[in-house]
Amino acid sequence: MFETKKDLPKRWSAIPYSHNERKSSSSLNVGLVNGPVIETALITDDLFSDIKANPASGGHQSVLGLAVSPHFQKRGVASALLAHFEKEARENKRETITLTCKENLIRFYENYGYLNIGVSSSEHGGVIWYNMIKKLQ
Repeated sequence: MFETKKDLPKRWSAIPYSHNERKSSSSLNVGLVNGPVIETALITDDLFSDIKANPASGGHQSVLGLAVSPHFQKRGVASALLAHFEKEARENKRETITLTCKENLIRFYENYGYLNIGVSSSEHGGVIWYNMIKKLQ
């Protein structure tokens, strides 16, 4: 399973066009978004351990992680990361962007055009996740 900072480069090498980082003017990493392109519109728990190479076009762009350094939160970093991810997904003719989030983040993603389609079947981390989808086509 890809869960540690040292494992992120493994994930990124498997899905090179499905991650984006933002750096400050002093080259500090301030945030990142990542996730593979998947065949189905909903995220399944196997995605956290079984990363496949992305197809050149089509499929569903997943978001497995969106993180912003606390010092840079509330400055539009997450917004910029999501916008860039969506632009790349549209350029590669992805059908949707799909993610799961905790209940307290539903409104955040709805503000970016994601639709809450209910509780996910995911058991990742032992918490309740909600499926969020943004149609691109």
